[in-house]
Amino acid sequence: MSDYDFDLFVIGGGSGGVRASRIAAGHGARVGVAEERYMGGTCVNVGCIPKKLLSYSSGFGHGFEDAAGYGWECRENAFTWADLIRNKDVEISRLNGIYRRIMEQAGVKVYDARATLADGHTVSLSTGERFTAERILIATGGWPKVPDISGKELAITSNEAFHLPDLPKRILVVGGGYIAVEFAGIFAGLGSEVTLLHRGMAILTAFDHELGENLMHEMRRQGIKTHLHSVIRRLEKVEGAIKATCNEDQSFDVDCVLYATGRAPATGGIGLEALGVVLSPNGAIIVDEEDRTNIPHIYAIGDVTNELNLTPVATAKGQALAERLYAGGARHISLENVATAIFSSPPIATVGLSEEQAVERGVIFDVYKQNFRPLKHRLSMREQQTFMKLIVERSTDRVLGCHVIGDDAAEMMQGFAVAITAGATKTMFDRTIGIHPTSAEEFLTMRTAVRVQP
Repeated sequence: MSDYDFDLFVIGGGSGGVRASRIAAGHGARVGVAEERYMGGTCVNVGCIPKKLLSYSSGFGHGFEDAAGYGWECRENAFTWADLIRNKDVEISRLNGIYRRIMEQAGVKVYDARATLADGHTVSLSTGERFTAERILIATGGWPKVPDISGKELAITSNEAFHLPDLPKRILVVGGGYIAVEFAGIFAGLGSEVTLLHRGMAILTAFDHELGENLMHEMRRQGIKTHLHSVIRRLEKVEGAIKATCNEDQSFDVDCVLYATGRAPATGGIGLEALGVVLSPNGAIIVDEEDRTNIPHIYAIGDVTNELNLTPVATAKGQALAERLYAGGARHISLENVATAIFSSPPIATVGLSEEQAVERGVIFDVYKQNFRPLKHRLSMREQQTFMKLIVERSTDRVLGCHVIGDDAAEMMQGFAVAITAGATKTMFDRTIGIHPTSAEEFLTMRTAVRVQP
């Protein structure tokens, strides 16, 4: 036993912090965790889980429309926003309790308080308590950003979107990343009149360009109005609306303005600067392959770092870190071939390299594509298309990238992610017998490259 109060103290009770603390305690470490807001962090409370629940809800609207083609008569489709939010809150509360219980059952001391670093080994809580720790893990996540414009107080972020008292009839979603397109699809599916405003010339630029192009087409088909190369200059309250004035004197009168223009690492005000912890220009904590900051006994994982900001990555890193520190483990988490999904309408899933990334790496590759209306929509007469794409390295035949936009994209991509991580080749894809009739089988039928490099 050391002279410290704790072997490990974790600041932040999100997915990464909870996993690290639980695993460390399970291996005999004395662990404390401080969380100032809600157990489970962004993902459980104002991120992945509630957003997916709202996405499910919005999808029922399309489903009721499609049902007519299959002989069903849906005479009245009445949606109540308050019921959705209430039921969502019950589920989130249940998950909060689970997170707390699994830590307490592992022997972790949980503190509902804001924690700051008094010195390199001392944590000070907003309750007035102070503890010393041999090692400290920063897992405070991120926080949505709103630009400093006139009237910014009239806007909301994704955090507040989950607690709106009423469904807005007209909503302006600002941003071109995955959070923006997800909320645009959610509100459109629930019946709001949606306008998407983005300063760039394309959406989803962090992903393969054809995914963004196809989603933009599908969003417009659903009635979502999209405006690119547009920036809001000011927001003001007018009679019965919020007026958003943009560049070139373009303006919109809406009931709600939702900013989804990025998140900032939550590193401010916890004492990192005073200790000399090195941060990137945007405030993210810089860590090495051991998840260690420039101060050897202070670590960081999750959205607060300069690495890939995804919940499964934070969770995996939290477990690997705890095992290295307290169980003699040697595992490090590779950030290559991390699959991810965007729960837009229709959804997107991807793993491996985009076409642009393959070019940047100097890979000589061939592109295989499919674009089709899935069987489900043949009777519903919905015009929605499914788009699939493979990036194949010519010299090795390895599939380096796999991308899809369409129904059940995320569900089908998990299996392909295993295959690509294992080094699957295009020949292996071709030799695999598909499950018929499914959209996923089309990944196995792409025989001719549509684009080849010289």
